[in-house]
Amino acid sequence: MHHEQTIEYVTHQPMTADQVLEKAAEILANKHLTSDAFTSSQATMDFLKFKLSKYEREVFAIMILNNKHQLIEYSELFFGTINAASVYPREVVKAVLNENGAAVIFAHNHPSGETEPSQADIAITKRLKEALALIDVQVLDHIVIGDSATSFAERGLL
Repeated sequence: MHHEQTIEYVTHQPMTADQVLEKAAEILANKHLTSDAFTSSQATMDFLKFKLSKYEREVFAIMILNNKHQLIEYSELFFGTINAASVYPREVVKAVLNENGAAVIFAHNHPSGETEPSQADIAITKRLKEALALIDVQVLDHIVIGDSATSFAERGLL
């Protein structure tokens, strides 16, 4: 017998749009935490859209996964100006090692709404992929969030 999980929220004032998005991301993460749903790019894109679409400046995030591609940790590592974020491979490697990750999915938002990966996006992904290969961590995807979502894996850019 299958029971749907019901969640009750008792608030004294209406939730803001950001609080609703955050709660939705939390529900998605909890739902997919013990499944292998993050091998599905649609579930991943939905999760990341809830997490990153609210920002007015660029944010670079990482999903650290175990060897079954279950989510261990979602972390927003770098915050940039409206059009660029400085991403340090050393910090990414440190975060993955700290959580004993086996695979990662990178994501960042384009506040402009445009999801076409830039040459800088492609270059940093290549550098991060090379750095993580040294510690046997697989890069599954890099997703750009804007008005829609673009997957590097689906585009053949990995």
